[in-house]
This record gives sequence, structure tokens and C-alpha cells, in this order.
Amino acid sequence: MSDADDEAPVRGANEREACLGLILDLRSRGIRDTRLLGAIERVPRRLFLSARQHMLAYVDTQLPIECGQTTPAPSAMARMITALELKPEHRVLHIGTGSGYQAAILGQMVAQVVTLERYRTLVELARQRLVTLKLANVEVRHADGLAGLKGEEEPFDRILLSGAVSSLPGPLMDNLAEGGLLVAPVGLVGEEQRLIRFSRDGKQADLGPLRLVPLAEGLATRL
Repeated sequence: MSDADDEAPVRGANEREACLGLILDLRSRGIRDTRLLGAIERVPRRLFLSARQHMLAYVDTQLPIECGQTTPAPSAMARMITALELKPEHRVLHIGTGSGYQAAILGQMVAQVVTLERYRTLVELARQRLVTLKLANVEVRHADGLAGLKGEEEPFDRILLSGAVSSLPGPLMDNLAEGGLLVAPVGLVGEEQRLIRFSRDGKQADLGPLRLVPLAEGLATRL
């Protein structure tokens, strides 16, 4: 977990009030994990958005970001993180860094986060934002997340996909530790997507509908 939990950028009264409103809304939707809600309170979502979107930072909606990508609505993000059943000592592999916001939330909750992004521009922006928050336990890599990590990587306790896939990418299961969990929205484009929790032993749990933009394979050739 971060050693800088109390060092987040200063926020004005209006932003604090808006953040509290979001947290109350999440609680009304069944999000009760106090560690998760505390992380959302500490990490200013506006830092991960363009200036013209700051007024929407604490509205529960998906928003566009750089490179034609999107950042999930806070309620969707919270559902995915809740499904991971995180513990403070966990190592988490996160696929689809995007703005870096979800990785920052994870970094407040666990020992180590490795987050992979196919767009170099998003990698650089996420790194800058995480430095602002002093989240030294979050590492952003420019990589094809759906290909998994090969080589000397230790297995991860949890893996989270922040975008939809049509089926479980086999290479990612090779990165999952014994007893580990992988959470992903699964479904074909244009069809219903379901939030699925996969266990290392092959078990699956359907956690209900959740629609996100699909993850793409390979490194982006531009941006």
C-alpha cells in the first residue's frame, strides 16, 4: 500500500463535498468495502481527467480520455475491485491502465500493482499522475496486457481487466498464483457482457451484467 495515504493533493470544500456525494452514491449501490471507499476518498479523480472534465470528476459516469479511450464509471470500477476480494499483502496485475485512476485506487489498497497499457501516451500520463500522488508501489508498463507477462515475473494474487474480452485470455492465467482470482467483463461486442470472476482452479462466478469497452490486442502503433 502507499506510504503517502495522507499526502494527496489539497482539495477545496466543493471537491470534498462532491467526492462525499459519490461515496454515498456508491454505498447506496451496495459498495460497502471501507478500504475501497477510503481509497476513493483519498485519490482525487480530477487528476486523471482533462481540465474540461473536472466538473464531472465525481459524477458516476464513464468519461473519454486521451487516445480515444475511456475511463470506467466509478460504480463499475468499484464493482470490479470489490470482486477481487483484495488483501493488503496482495500483488495485483492490472490490464488496461487508461488514465491511471483505477491503478491508483488499487495502489492504495495492496502491496504492489503492475499495470499494463498498450498506448505509450497513456503510460506516460499515468506515470506522471502517480508520481503526483507519491504511489511508489504502482508500476506502469508499456505492454500488450492480453499477452500476459513472461519471464521472471512472480505470479500475481489478483488480476483485473479494465475492459471487456470475448473469452478469458489464456496467457493471463499463467500469471495467476495458486488460490488467485482474475476478474474481467466477458462478452462479445454488441452482446451482453457479464462480470466474471475466475479462480486459478478453473471455477467461475457470474457477478452480473457489466458493460465496458473491449480491450484490444497488441501495442498501439500510434500514440
